[in-house]
Amino acid sequence: MSVPDGTMAPPHAAPPASVGASSSRSAGAWLETWKGLALLYVLFAGAYLGASGGRLRQHSAYNHYVYLAEGWLAGRLSLGGPPPNENDWAKVDVLTLRDGRILRGSYGGRGGPADRFYPLRGRHETVAADEIVSRSSIRYVSFPPLPALLMLPLVAIWRLNFNDVLFTALWAAANPVLLFLLLRFLSRRDLSRRSRVDDLWLTIMFGLGSVYYYCSVVGEVWFTAHVVAVTTVIGFAWAALDAERPVLAGLFVGLGLATRPPGLGFMSVLFLWEAARITGVLVVCDGKRRFRPNRAFVRKLFQFGAPLAVVLTVLFVHNWARFGQPFEFGHRYLNVQWQERIQRFGLFNYHFLSRNLAAALILLPRVLARWPFVKISQHGMSLLITSPPLAYTVMPVERSRLTAPLWLTVVATALPSLLYQNSGYVQVGYRFSLDYMIFLMMILAVGNRPLSRTWKALIVVSIPVNLFLAVVFDRYMDFSYDDSFFPHGFN
Repeated sequence: MSVPDGTMAPPHAAPPASVGASSSRSAGAWLETWKGLALLYVLFAGAYLGASGGRLRQHSAYNHYVYLAEGWLAGRLSLGGPPPNENDWAKVDVLTLRDGRILRGSYGGRGGPADRFYPLRGRHETVAADEIVSRSSIRYVSFPPLPALLMLPLVAIWRLNFNDVLFTALWAAANPVLLFLLLRFLSRRDLSRRSRVDDLWLTIMFGLGSVYYYCSVVGEVWFTAHVVAVTTVIGFAWAALDAERPVLAGLFVGLGLATRPPGLGFMSVLFLWEAARITGVLVVCDGKRRFRPNRAFVRKLFQFGAPLAVVLTVLFVHNWARFGQPFEFGHRYLNVQWQERIQRFGLFNYHFLSRNLAAALILLPRVLARWPFVKISQHGMSLLITSPPLAYTVMPVERSRLTAPLWLTVVATALPSLLYQNSGYVQVGYRFSLDYMIFLMMILAVGNRPLSRTWKALIVVSIPVNLFLAVVFDRYMDFSYDDSFFPHGFN
């Protein structure tokens, strides 16, 4: 083969790269610069703010975290007065009796007799109406406090007028950028062979082609929690790889539990697997794999557990000060229509598994011949409808060393929400999947199946689907229906 100066190129010389390929690599490299990442943030922020639309004019109706932060600033752990609505506030009844006792707990309302009193601690008792001198109630925010802590400096300025919709959308825009950096981190560790452009496609799939889109645009306590929780999951996944940053991994698990317990505590599985692998505590002896702890493994566990213990201690003290029990965030005291169901089955029960699996995997929209042509259950819609490319998680072309621990982490993290008494209602897509969606994106990355035209087409199709959900959710109720097909009753 001749080269322009007439000499012969060595037989092993590669052909010169095309201008187009070189430009593509340069553009991809630019994505990882601070300017490229800033542009990525601005684009996602624009998508979320645009879909928020008129919601941005004021705070949401369910800005519980703002009330929690405002209470701290006022030196209170409870609300200063009646709540603005009756949706998911913890209610503690306070009874003053003729014998001088003051009881705190729940009076009736748990499926038992109307005169049954359930104290914060101890056994229930019967309190006749003529024994009560006065009765009042204290209201609390029952949700874990990390999002309120993040809002605290801004709530100090705007107080109860602070706009949680704007906060959520702007915070949400950072998570796709962080996911992109996590995917590039996998590539640099040779755990993924994805290009920068591939990782950008996966980032778009998460940020615009999943239920994350609609959860980012409405504010409201439940969805703000999901958005902040995703940040803790990304931080944990980065810190847990090779068990390289055990202190940060433990801290992010703690912060996850301070946002969405208990599921995010189970993502610790990934760190434990990596710590066991990197320290060699699993040894083959007589053809069998045996667990033999060593100092390196114990050190990793201590470094992981120390910050986690600190965060849990703070949470437990906060719970104890409000409800007299370290593990009670207040959900037992929610003033909700399904309180009887909670008392009968508990917050977590196998009884709810079939309903939640249906909501996550097979629940389909109704297609009509007249307006509005499509109706979506308020229990949501299958993940394979909102994000069809997730099907590729079970079709890798390579088996990475991360495949097994990532799937174990997905199962462990998903199990609490699958057993939970609530499917995520009210929703238009299975929002609890955000607890483990980042691990699913990592599975797609390390599976190294090429992003074919079909895959990219599915991502492109999922964007208008999720944009539609982001626009109509909690705003255009013509597109939803509220009846239930579940065997144990409504909702």
